[in-house]
Amino acid sequence: MLLSELVAVSAEVAATRSRKAKNAALVSALQALEVDELAAGVAYLSGEPRQDRLDLGPSAVFGIEVAPADTPTLTVADVDATLQQVADVPAGTGSRARRLQLLSDLLARATAEEQDFLRRLVLRELRQGALAGLLTQAIAAAAGLPEATVRRAAMLTGDLRLTAVRALTEGESALEGFGLVVGTPLQPMLAQTAGSVAEAIGELGEVAVDAKLDGARVQVHRDGDVVRVFTRNLLDVTHRVPEVVEATLKLRAEQAVLDGEAIALDGEGRPRAFQETMQRFGREREVASVSAEVPLQVRFFDVLHADGRDVLDLSLRERIGVLAATVPDELRIDQLLTHDATEAQEFLRRTLAAGHEGVMVKDLDAPYEAGRRGAAWRKVKPVHTLDLVVLAAEWGSGRRRGWLSNLHLGAYDPDADDFVMLGKTFKGLTDEVLTWQTEQLLARETSRSGHVVHVRPELVVEIALDGLVRSPRYPGGLAMRFARVRGYRPDKEPREADTIATVRALYAGELPPPID
Repeated sequence: MLLSELVAVSAEVAATRSRKAKNAALVSALQALEVDELAAGVAYLSGEPRQDRLDLGPSAVFGIEVAPADTPTLTVADVDATLQQVADVPAGTGSRARRLQLLSDLLARATAEEQDFLRRLVLRELRQGALAGLLTQAIAAAAGLPEATVRRAAMLTGDLRLTAVRALTEGESALEGFGLVVGTPLQPMLAQTAGSVAEAIGELGEVAVDAKLDGARVQVHRDGDVVRVFTRNLLDVTHRVPEVVEATLKLRAEQAVLDGEAIALDGEGRPRAFQETMQRFGREREVASVSAEVPLQVRFFDVLHADGRDVLDLSLRERIGVLAATVPDELRIDQLLTHDATEAQEFLRRTLAAGHEGVMVKDLDAPYEAGRRGAAWRKVKPVHTLDLVVLAAEWGSGRRRGWLSNLHLGAYDPDADDFVMLGKTFKGLTDEVLTWQTEQLLARETSRSGHVVHVRPELVVEIALDGLVRSPRYPGGLAMRFARVRGYRPDKEPREADTIATVRALYAGELPPPID
């Protein structure tokens, strides 16, 4: 297949919002690819080269100036072969020059449109709208197979390219032979949101209610003495979390794939600031000393594989049994099995009182649906709210051009009789509120600095937030996490807003969020 044909499909997919049109274009391209081009073609349609690393940065890629070819002659196979040569260049003196020369030679054979495509492909900056879900659907249609079969194979292998090759060359029987591979991460199962535990139980019946920890989602693979730990985004962080590795080696199984949460707890077993857990995952060096200062613990809540047996297709009720047989009690998450909303509500209260962020309500009859945000899992996460004062606002851009949008928000400091800024948000604002807000803020304008309009601190607004983190950017040393506007409070005077002392108590975990 000529690269120019695939470039045209990429442009067509990017130009239309119609899912049906995108699918038709992708199906046509998949069916036109030669067998030896399928893996590379699927990779290109998903916006990346087939090779994991090319070691070429933006300045190098865009620094190559070479005249484009007049007519298209490159094939997908030509491109893949050259990029493989780039990937195979051994490290050492002259390696960068060799990689650049190979890319330059490739660009010299490409038309102007192909050059643009290749530069963005190499840098993984293609924005063409062919997301994994859309490509999965197209692969199924191109191969004439049930979408569920293709989706499951892609989920188990973690490799859409391999799935496409097998689907289009060997058919359904080849896909059905795929199993979970210990050491290869799967996309995690995700949850929808429920307004309350009563709502979730009303829809699901008897459920498992798990404590929802404010930590980092981890997927842990054990194969004998080898342990690998992956994040929610499937990044391998094994070397950063030795405590999780050590805990996993205590399992009552030589082979296992587990879903869990890693979290930093204080000496009383309460969660430390979310920021401290996240900082552990970001540290590449001096891990031993940092882990001594901020040790992590892991709590597992699901099992996908145990001692040679894939169990993700079992019901959650059955998986809970496998988990109990595999994982010691102290490494399992707090859990309640119930059909009683009152009992579940009390479990939620205890969980919040322990400093955690809520609960997960799960259908006991559901399998583990990797990569899916289905209705089988519901998160119930009561939110904190603060009444804060608007200190300034920024002019919006794009669809919000002409409106004052991003609000600068502060808490009241009675000692200084002033307001302490805690952060900004533009979330939760309707067009109607934006119109009213712009009018009201301009009427209170005191000065401007660039795109920021400073105002008299007179308007109180209720803000929902997921918590607070330390921040040197703001005078109070704290910043809000995922703040969004709930509504203005015309019934409140600015000095009736929440104080900085309340904010600090919230950060310290002394104020659990309210629940009905």
